[in-house]
Amino acid sequence: MTRTTLFLGGARSGKSRLAQQTAEACAGPLAYLATAECRDGEMEDRIARHRADRGERWRTVECPLALPAAIASVETGAVLVDCLTLWLSNLMLGEHDIAGATEDLLDAIAGSPLPIVIVSNEVGMGIVPDHPLGRTFRDAAGRLNQAVAGQVNASYFVAAGLVLPLQRFPG
Repeated sequence: MTRTTLFLGGARSGKSRLAQQTAEACAGPLAYLATAECRDGEMEDRIARHRADRGERWRTVECPLALPAAIASVETGAVLVDCLTLWLSNLMLGEHDIAGATEDLLDAIAGSPLPIVIVSNEVGMGIVPDHPLGRTFRDAAGRLNQAVAGQVNASYFVAAGLVLPLQRFPG
């Protein structure tokens, strides 16, 4: 496995499952960095299903805002971040500095010697949102995904459970 890997895709594309399998191929303990917040019954059920899918090797770290610090706190094994767009939503709802948080995230990724697998939603392939907040989120998610893709060693686009490797433009 490459040290840092990004899986991008739409909802229910299979990206989280593939990211989990990628992390599980690493030796040692596994840290699941959860950016989701449990705000309703549906999300509670979803979180419970995800936890059940992970085995005893996994330790869950809830980090809806403090993702860079959570990455830096993991000392052994491998890290799975799920997901960047939920983290971005949390930052936006709390009116945090997105650019500063992104820089902190990039520093944490670069500073960790561990394998890191990151999941993010690709939200820019649909229609233009009709609400200003939707457009702001879509644009911020695109910038965040570009920044992280520029930092990691490998990036993959996932659709219908199928994987397409992404590469940097050679220019």
